[in-house]
Amino acid sequence: MTQLTTPELVALGWNEQFDAILASEAPGLVPARVLSEERGLYLVAGETGERPASPSGRLRHDAELDPTAAWPAVGDWVALEPATAEHGLIQRVLSRRTAVIRRSPGDRRLPAQVLAANVDVAFVVTSMNADFNPRRLERYLAVAWESGATPVVLLSKADLVEDPAGFRIAAEAAAPAVEIISVSVVTGEGLDAVRAHLGSGRTVVFMGSSGVGKSSIVNVLAGEPLLDTAAIREDDARGRHTTTRRQLIRLADGLLIDTPGLRELGVLDGEGVSTAFEDVEGVAAACRFNDCQHRSEPGCAVRAALHDGTLQPDRLDAYNKLQREARRAVIASDAIARRAERRRWTTISRSVEQRMRLKYGAER
Repeated sequence: MTQLTTPELVALGWNEQFDAILASEAPGLVPARVLSEERGLYLVAGETGERPASPSGRLRHDAELDPTAAWPAVGDWVALEPATAEHGLIQRVLSRRTAVIRRSPGDRRLPAQVLAANVDVAFVVTSMNADFNPRRLERYLAVAWESGATPVVLLSKADLVEDPAGFRIAAEAAAPAVEIISVSVVTGEGLDAVRAHLGSGRTVVFMGSSGVGKSSIVNVLAGEPLLDTAAIREDDARGRHTTTRRQLIRLADGLLIDTPGLRELGVLDGEGVSTAFEDVEGVAAACRFNDCQHRSEPGCAVRAALHDGTLQPDRLDAYNKLQREARRAVIASDAIARRAERRRWTTISRSVEQRMRLKYGAER
């Protein structure tokens, strides 16, 4: 165990990999993990306990020049000044091991938002009621796979449904090769399987729409009512936002991040989509031509699978839709990066021009 890999930090998820990152990216600074953020003020925890912190002027300046620059998010490891002041100054966001990232599928001009950083398991929660939607589940799983964390599907409210097997079959079709756990906070069903993913220093994140029962599961795992809960609407099983901010909660046997219910969730690139739809891509790999469009080409394995029922049309449609969205996201990200680079060089040019005027005068 190195000097910085102390029991207090290890309990927060610190390890020798982050030790090496700190030595490379922010030597001389001390690490802390972001627990929550509210109106630009952060609560962080480190070797000496919890304290408020805020980004330094340099970090703000870098973010203004480049909207793609790392900005502190819940779950991040950040580097602080080593001073023992009650209020910490965040000088740098350390490289993330994993990150759950949200992009709006509607407005590509908006920058991506980090929902949770450095997580090991992403619990995608969906309730077994009228709000269950396989297409939404596929979208969440694509984002979960993109993050680098291991996705696990939680089918909540198992005590309220007469035919849980039907929901499980639908979930398995939308989430092949993903662990699926039926959960009830009333009967306790599935909670031991959820707890099995926790452990000292391990971080899990809960993702899902409003009203699916994320906060109720978190409260049971914590052993106390940490988060507010609310009843869903009876007519359409839709819920209200009870979690209004992201926060990292320390449990006796690990750490968890709860996120507010998301109305929109876009994908960032094609990698998560490919992993979430390995069954579709596995079929497409058997096509005679590598550039098969699955329309009228001879030897198309996808059309054959649609014909014999081994591939469902709605699953293929969902795959194509998310792939198109991923391609647009990549193009938009490149545009954002180009604009940021232009702003950075414009600032540099103005700075050089100002220095030249100070040194040589207006006439030179």
